[in-house]
Amino acid sequence: MALELRSKTYEGFLGIDMDVQPGKYPIRLRAKGEGDKFYEGTSFLEVKKVNFKTQTLKLPPGMVELDSKTLERVNQEAKRLEDLFAEVRAERIWKGAFLRPVPGEISTGFGLRRVINRQTRNPHSGVDMRAEEGTPVWASNNGVATLVDELFFSGKSVIIDHGWGIYSMYFHLSEILVREGDPIEKGAILGRVGSTGRSTGSHLHWGIKIHGARVDPLALLKLTERLQD
Repeated sequence: MALELRSKTYEGFLGIDMDVQPGKYPIRLRAKGEGDKFYEGTSFLEVKKVNFKTQTLKLPPGMVELDSKTLERVNQEAKRLEDLFAEVRAERIWKGAFLRPVPGEISTGFGLRRVINRQTRNPHSGVDMRAEEGTPVWASNNGVATLVDELFFSGKSVIIDHGWGIYSMYFHLSEILVREGDPIEKGAILGRVGSTGRSTGSHLHWGIKIHGARVDPLALLKLTERLQD
């Protein structure tokens, strides 16, 4: 969205989560000018309805139902991620356009709703990109590797903090080539495509969060393609 101050226009990102209901929402803008002068204003943002696709699957119960020990692990990992995404780095690290991490086609799109064994599961919060095992995975922008670990669902995973509340996620890797806390440059190789975690084949799951909102990574590519480094 954009804010006009005198003869200049300033732009910024506002993440809209996939579960936000359609409607008009008031957005209050506050900007600091020279010295201690502040500019304030209210605008309205219209959220339109999107009809995400639904996929119905029938799988063996052992592939879906978790035992108590695994469920405890999954809940602990979910809390860890929740706490991570709640942190907003005041520094902007990303610069210019975001990059596609692998060149493969999209096999599973953003927002896909899955019904497994008649139970509704969480919607697909990123995009799955086709790629052969061992394909290099590039960092979509500058940042800091804020999580490097192997998780139950996402397997070998890397999460990058780009600053200003923007995070990118790279899941199901076969190999990780960075360490937690490493500064990351746009285009650097983070690891290699694999099928670790809860995965049925070699691919990269790529996700983006902006201030906790799950957003379509392809939309971020389009929004930033005209930006210069």
